[in-house]
Amino acid sequence: MKSAWNRLFKIQKKEKMQPKVSFDDTNNTLYPEELSSSIDINIKHIKQAFGNSGDLIIREFNMGKPLFHKVASIYVNGLSDKEIMGNFIIEKLMNDTNINNREESWSPNKLGTYIKDHIITITSVEIVSDMKNLLSQLLTGQTIVLVDGSSEALNCASQGGELRSISEPTAESSVRGPKDSFTESLITNTSMVRRRIKSPNLWLETRKLGKITQTEIGIMYLNGVVNDKLLNEVRERLDKIDVDEILGSNTIEEWITDDVYTPWPTIFVTERPDVVAGNLLEGRVAIFVDGTPIPLIVPATWNQFIQTAEDYYLRWSISGFLRFIRIVSFLITLLGPSLFIAFVSFHPELIPTPLLINIAAQRQAIPFPIIIEALLMELTFEVLREAGVRMPRPVGQAVSIVGALVLGEAAVSAGIVSSAMVIVVAATAIASFTIPHYSLTDATRLLRFMMMILASTFGLYGIGLGVILLVAHTVSLRSFGIPYLAPFAPIIVTDQQDAILRLPKPFMSKRPRLISQKRKKRN
Repeated sequence: MKSAWNRLFKIQKKEKMQPKVSFDDTNNTLYPEELSSSIDINIKHIKQAFGNSGDLIIREFNMGKPLFHKVASIYVNGLSDKEIMGNFIIEKLMNDTNINNREESWSPNKLGTYIKDHIITITSVEIVSDMKNLLSQLLTGQTIVLVDGSSEALNCASQGGELRSISEPTAESSVRGPKDSFTESLITNTSMVRRRIKSPNLWLETRKLGKITQTEIGIMYLNGVVNDKLLNEVRERLDKIDVDEILGSNTIEEWITDDVYTPWPTIFVTERPDVVAGNLLEGRVAIFVDGTPIPLIVPATWNQFIQTAEDYYLRWSISGFLRFIRIVSFLITLLGPSLFIAFVSFHPELIPTPLLINIAAQRQAIPFPIIIEALLMELTFEVLREAGVRMPRPVGQAVSIVGALVLGEAAVSAGIVSSAMVIVVAATAIASFTIPHYSLTDATRLLRFMMMILASTFGLYGIGLGVILLVAHTVSLRSFGIPYLAPFAPIIVTDQQDAILRLPKPFMSKRPRLISQKRKKRN
């Protein structure tokens, strides 16, 4: 019995001496959970974890004069600022002459604390003791300082590298509004919003998503204005995302959206900091994704997609008129070709007689039914639009303009399509360009084909059936618990101040009722 207890004690003692290891299932590697006191062993494990990558830069040197302590700085090339590392980390460590006059400099465990408190002069320095956290910090652009004999490392803030500068918005231009747009840097984007909302109640929560990509996510909201139920719902949906890669905000959008099968966009996206600031002041939540210049704003309503930032920089009467034009253009984009098909095929009596005679004369030489003619023209225009977007900008514009003119004129001359159909398709395309947000434009383009098929089958009755189904589907949608058609369905009288028309600023005294449940008044 005594020998058995001795064997068990020896086994437990042996297991206690072995370092705990972690398994990284993404690359099938093992690395210790805690750092070793040997700098060579730590460097070996870091190189093994990175697969001896060429962009992992390790600089070993001696610290202190005239006595030396072996230290090493580690960073990933392209993610860190070399000027910060050279001037405020390596130079300070190599030229320190006071370290040998201090008694604690002989203790490696206390040396890291001394370096943190007295030598390195950058804004943020933290002590790291586990390998997983160290590897994660390296991949965010931090510089790691290892000291031989110490089982702790220093995590120094040195993010940098080549980043795109702030530029003008490309998809949401403005005449009188600001000219800045978001970039691919999460810190830059959140700081642009803070410049507009200078309040300590503007809170930012960060987390990392993606097992492999470890993408940093920022949740920004205005404390005291945001609805707690909405905020908790956003947190829960983000926490449920369990994937390997998060490469952009569109990936998160598909994971947290209420209905992935609807063509309507139920999450609002923008590239403008002033738009994000305005939505935060209404009680919404913004989700930033590092590496993406397009944050997400929730909840979203259909009414948001016909509004622009320019509406709030122009006079209220002008902005109301422009919103009315956008709604009419939206209806033309959705129903224009289908109404033309229904009138010509099923209800010619609704067309004035002179116009009907001209349309009939044009269609005498057309070999296709009107639905085939319409689909042919619409698909041709979609191909030209896609070609103009994907090709280089100077060439793409030329292809779109010349292609539309040449193909349209040639098709009419060859008797493939009628002049009236070319006019209808061109008017529909021009109307689609007035819709301010690309996500709503895409949804409308898709639904337009469904309406054309219904119109060719049942005429105006088919269009009416399609509109009824579309409205019923839209009414049933929710965006984080908020009705998608609010404030029209349900009708909220107080929210009509900024719906189709925008009232003057002194009369816009209340926030959207369903969005903000705490501080409903703006003043």
